[in-house]
Amino acid sequence: MYKNAEELIKICKETNRRIWEVAIENEIKLTGLSREKVMDHFDNRLEIMFHSAKKALENKQSTKGGLIDGVANCQYEYSKKDSIAGGYINYVMALAYSSSEVNASMGKICASPTAGSCGIMPAVLLGVMKDKNISREKTIEALITASAVGAIYTKNATVAGADGGCQAECGVAASMAAAAAAYMMGANDEKCLDAAGFAMINVMGLVCDPVAGLVALPCAQRNASGAVNALISADMALAGQIAHIPFDQIVDSMFKVGKMLPPQLRETAMGGIAATPAGQAIYKEIFG
Repeated sequence: MYKNAEELIKICKETNRRIWEVAIENEIKLTGLSREKVMDHFDNRLEIMFHSAKKALENKQSTKGGLIDGVANCQYEYSKKDSIAGGYINYVMALAYSSSEVNASMGKICASPTAGSCGIMPAVLLGVMKDKNISREKTIEALITASAVGAIYTKNATVAGADGGCQAECGVAASMAAAAAAYMMGANDEKCLDAAGFAMINVMGLVCDPVAGLVALPCAQRNASGAVNALISADMALAGQIAHIPFDQIVDSMFKVGKMLPPQLRETAMGGIAATPAGQAIYKEIFG
């Protein structure tokens, strides 16, 4: 069992296996399930992710307070038009919005690592798989690679907004997705972790300030931007950008930064945009 990225990479090198293969073996030991059952488990989770990422693209979901009703369809339709970032980026954003919208309407999603950040992994996995014609088998391997990154965060830091701000939710999701995207594009294990590190560095210190206390605004927008963060972070690693800070030290720094955030900026809806006059007005409109 690996405790951190350093140990994980060491195991990979000593056994000549990839991150996802080490993670699978670890899962088999922890659960007592067969390899086939474990792989089926991940395949099922991937299917849930893809379903949530597509469900709201053309069918607006009804969410509490109506704060993000139709955001996925809005971005999806825009992805078909001439845009600044291009159709692909806007399509990935739409996929992320869709899972967020499904979550806020009490639909079925896969928390990866949390419900509030559920749109990032599906958007990146489906977006890259579709655009680059990646096989489902390799996409599952990428999902498992991402799960190994998530396990490092949960063991050494946090994935709870109430504990570490949104950097611990959307930040970790983007970090996981960046590693997955890098793997899908042929990166070695070290580069996958570099991609994960870049994604976290990009949003370190991100606060959690849900308007009206709902997992909607700005959660959905951060899922969309988090998916893009994952993609550009993977490209940074694939381009050969040097990660001067080891991944484990980035994880440690994130945890320390999260603890420095005051309670008002950790999911209490007492700070950030939740505390603005407009945010307070939305709260009163919804809850009276």
